[in-house]
Amino acid sequence: MLYGKEHVQRYQETDGAEGHEWNNTVTLLLTTKGRKSGKSYTTPLIYQRFGDDYLVVASKGGDPDHPGWYKNLVVNPDVEVQVKGDRFKARARTAGEAEKPEMWRVMTATWPAYDEYQKKTQRPIPVVVLERAE
Repeated sequence: MLYGKEHVQRYQETDGAEGHEWNNTVTLLLTTKGRKSGKSYTTPLIYQRFGDDYLVVASKGGDPDHPGWYKNLVVNPDVEVQVKGDRFKARARTAGEAEKPEMWRVMTATWPAYDEYQKKTQRPIPVVVLERAE
């Protein structure tokens, strides 16, 4: 099973033929700009479609702190996304309180462990909406 940098590399090299399907779910690649370094960082994340948008969850396995990629997109919401061979620019935003429950259900249907992660931490785990910019 692919993880981390190897996951990103194989996904990019094969247009997602390797890496899109992962552990009985699907992943996309999210590229953010580092809030301190200004460097690009690419992270494989579980996703689901929500209308025309894509959803990802900033869970970090229930860690007390948000993942770095989430902190980056809060500062700079202009991101790049790759879903299989489709690469596009997107605008990232955190789901609002009114819309989050439905989006959370969509994401826990594909990765039930998100509910366990939420129980492990005091912070509300964000659902991130990726809206295609092109």
